[in-house]
Amino acid sequence: MKTNYLSEIMHSAWRFFRISGENFSYCLRKSWANFKLVEKMKQGIVKFYFQKVDGSFREAYGSLSEKNTPKIKFNDNRKKNENLQTYFDTEFQDWRCFKKLNLVI
Repeated sequence: MKTNYLSEIMHSAWRFFRISGENFSYCLRKSWANFKLVEKMKQGIVKFYFQKVDGSFREAYGSLSEKNTPKIKFNDNRKKNENLQTYFDTEFQDWRCFKKLNLVI
């Protein structure tokens, strides 16, 4: 595993810790789960669950691989929100996002 991946995982774990106030081990598990999910979505379609803002849970089928997503041009001037995970929903054929902290592990 590359050092920059570990740095990214620790950075997001500390960010989750500051946002949620949960214990650090829980935040680290959430960070690893998000990292693994993104790596799997880069390979193909993945089934995962997250908690919506209203408290209900959602089952999602998402992908980040080039063969499963449409070709789009991103706006580079826009600042990326580090607390949200964007993915292509293969059921609705549209781009969606969820709060990384709400991923069900």
